Amino acid sequence: MIFKDYYKILDLPNNKVTMSQIKTAYREQAKKYHPDVNIADSNNEERFKDINEAYRVLSDNFGKRKYDRMWYRYVGKKNSCYEESKRSKDSLSSDFFNMFFGNIDTKTSKKDKNSKSPVKGENVETELSISIEDAFRGKEQTIGVRTVEGKIQKFNVQVPAGIQNNEKIRIVGQGKPGTYGGKNGDLFIRVKIKNDEHFSLEGYNLKTNLYLTPWEAALSTKVTINGINEDVCVYVPAGIQSGEKIEIENKGYKNNKGGRGKLILDTKIMIPKNPNTQELELFKKFSQMSKFNPRNS
Repeated sequence: MIFKDYYKILDLPNNKVTMSQIKTAYREQAKKYHPDVNIADSNNEERFKDINEAYRVLSDNFGKRKYDRMWYRYVGKKNSCYEESKRSKDSLSSDFFNMFFGNIDTKTSKKDKNSKSPVKGENVETELSISIEDAFRGKEQTIGVRTVEGKIQKFNVQVPAGIQNNEKIRIVGQGKPGTYGGKNGDLFIRVKIKNDEHFSLEGYNLKTNLYLTPWEAALSTKVTINGINEDVCVYVPAGIQSGEKIEIENKGYKNNKGGRGKLILDTKIMIPKNPNTQELELFKKFSQMSKFNPRNS
């Protein structure tokens, strides 16, 4: 006998559960194994189909009563065994479902056609990664979302300038279909802002490195660095140490009030990797004349 343990698929211990528990279990499993969340794992698509199939049967009173009789026979009894039902290629329903419950949707729709209120479809959430500079300026991005049927549907998404990390973009009506005439759910796109080799984002502040020569750090200097949208002139005080930070107001990332955070420069004092002969001589003279020892400071 081919069979599917729908309670096991929904991570329920047995058939002694309420309809509310079934609905809660379905939501948790559907969210966990949704193909949009687990795009890299092809097995999750089949698992997601099993979860939906299990809910279709167990959420229908007639289907649940019929299924429970079989469940007790093949699973509820000790020492019982069965062959796991398979699914035909590209089919949404397993052989077991088609054999015993293929008329559930028809029965339910005929019985409840005039008695059910419109139900809005479930929302779908996915993620979009974007660079700091693209998020700062705003950019149109193309994103692919896997549908319930397993197909990839593409959307052109306009990421607004200054969007915040983990902020969501809503596309109305592009979620799961509604039932009984209800509206479709919505698609929510969570934007993940990626750090890069130039900038890292901390709240509304941007961090970057400021590389200095030993003589620039010792004597003070003015340097020009590349900000996120403009060149920034920076005064470096004499005697600055490696690791010290310089903060520049209103040159960071955009905030929600029309302003900007800080640009934070992390000082890195560098020495030549391959100094020429003159540089080496100057370093030797300096070491002979200087009494500075940082280990005794």
